[in-house]
Amino acid sequence: MASTDDLDREILDVLRHDARTPYTEIAERVGTSEGTVRNRVDRMQEEGIIERFTVTTRTGNVKAMIEIGVDMNVDTQGVAERFASWESVDFVWQVSGEEDLVLVVDAPDTRGVNELITRARESDDVISTKTRLILEEKLG
Repeated sequence: MASTDDLDREILDVLRHDARTPYTEIAERVGTSEGTVRNRVDRMQEEGIIERFTVTTRTGNVKAMIEIGVDMNVDTQGVAERFASWESVDFVWQVSGEEDLVLVVDAPDTRGVNELITRARESDDVISTKTRLILEEKLG
């Protein structure tokens, strides 16, 4: 398992807020050189700490969290990977608690969200769904 130190975490914090922040600016903010930032980001990508760089948009789309309970004898990882490949699904989180998975979706409209809910419910592995519309987002 890859590990991170305090400098890695500071770099990641900057990138979480804006993945397009130039390495020179990150270096200035965290108190190191541009080369060190570049090397650390490259290493974190190679080790899988950084999985991808994403874009957050304000498209007017409907964003929602679809919470999914799966049958006890199901390979939750496999179900998560299948759902992650669906169009309009930004993230699939495996979570603890009442539900097993949370799909974070960004659909063109409520019909698109409903189609995803229906598709999930039609899966033999799914025993329950609960949906929450995301009304507003703030970047942390």
